[in-house]
Amino acid sequence: MARRLIPSLNRILVEKIVPPSKTNSGILLPEKTPQLNSGKVVAVGPGARDQDGKLIPVTVKEGDTVLLPDYGGTEVKLGDKEYHLYRDEDVLGTLHD
Repeated sequence: MARRLIPSLNRILVEKIVPPSKTNSGILLPEKTPQLNSGKVVAVGPGARDQDGKLIPVTVKEGDTVLLPDYGGTEVKLGDKEYHLYRDEDVLGTLHD
């Protein structure tokens, strides 16, 4: 990435995880297979401020795998990669192994 994008306020930059189109043994998977709408957090903003001016930090950190809503977010293209910007409260949850 030629330039590094730092999200503002309580926004996070996510690279969506693309499910594999075939298995390890080479079997092609149909496009209609159920899939999780998930992504990897690439960058995190500093957080939002409350009415008293105190900083409310973002709940996720870089490297987390998050569950995303079906709709929403802002598409951002940096170089040849495609990313999405979401607000912290739009993230549905964090996925752990």
